[in-house]
Amino acid sequence: MFKRLIYTDHSPTTLLIRLMVGAVFLSEGLQKFLFPGVRGAGRFEKIGLPEPEFLGNLVGGLEILCGLLILLGLLTRIATVPLMIIMVVALTSTKMEILAEKGFWEMAHAARTDWAMLLGSIFLLMKGAGRWSLDKMITTEWTTKEY
Repeated sequence: MFKRLIYTDHSPTTLLIRLMVGAVFLSEGLQKFLFPGVRGAGRFEKIGLPEPEFLGNLVGGLEILCGLLILLGLLTRIATVPLMIIMVVALTSTKMEILAEKGFWEMAHAARTDWAMLLGSIFLLMKGAGRWSLDKMITTEWTTKEY
């Protein structure tokens, strides 16, 4: 089961998606701690989420951890799951209000990064980390070892 979770193909281009998704989530997670009033707990309180202090720290920590894992290509599929949940919550808690108040095009503009991160995460969930990843090194080692 674990081997299936970290199995990845041999595609070198997956690295580009990993760099985009991992770097953005790592940066956003760090900013939740560096600027909690506008990116972390303060933002969560403004949009009406419960326990904003706890959620700000939880989301920031998950974004940092999972962003790093994705950049390294380690446990990539597993790391995408919390990030996809974060993006769905972000879309529903912030972008639906824009849709209702300002219409589709304003919402589409405001949601462009959210959609890119969600779709990039789904891509990595489906494909794995690619050729240049720790997941690939681990699975290659398992298949080349003689027991």
